[in-house]
Amino acid sequence: MDRSIQIDTFTRFTRVSRETITSLIIYENMLIQANKGLNLIGNSTIKKIWIRHFLDSAQVIDFIDKNDNVLVDIGSGAGFPGLVISIIAKDRQIPVKIKLIEKSPKKVIFLKKIITELKLDVKVLNKNVFNNENKFTEDVFVARAFKPLKIVLELMHKKAQNLKKIFIFLGKSGQKELLEASKSWDIKYKQWVSVTSSDSKIIEINKLKKKN
Repeated sequence: MDRSIQIDTFTRFTRVSRETITSLIIYENMLIQANKGLNLIGNSTIKKIWIRHFLDSAQVIDFIDKNDNVLVDIGSGAGFPGLVISIIAKDRQIPVKIKLIEKSPKKVIFLKKIITELKLDVKVLNKNVFNNENKFTEDVFVARAFKPLKIVLELMHKKAQNLKKIFIFLGKSGQKELLEASKSWDIKYKQWVSVTSSDSKIIEINKLKKKN
């Protein structure tokens, strides 16, 4: 898909301002430049950034409610979805604060450059979420292209002390992963088909309890 068509599609779905599109173009250019040395995104997706990464990430904003004060992006990588959510939230004047957790120091430097350049209210933590000493006191989380569902559920169960909900992006194997997870977990969730792929979905888990 041509880049201009991608931007038009993104704008149609998100209804953001020209100023926000300009911010995302800056993000896009910095991402492409940094990707040469950091491998932030797959080379096959470089020409599909607006749909594959920006729009895919942005759709979560529609599931955030006014009581969600802080959203934690686990394993943020190139900033998807956390940074994109922050940009869209700023455009829509949604007061949610974003916190990114990333274990790679080089990727953290990249994330901080984007945050500074676009003047975003985002905090970045250079941490490995699997370290035993790391506990989460926040209550809303998101995970995209991070780990298989069973690993994310185990992580949340062990680390999230006040879990209210977590948004998880699932690909083609998502339904199979959910069925497998239901054998070990009592899960209450909502699900939506992704606007970028009918084979993918986003789930919002509101209850997570290990079965005996």
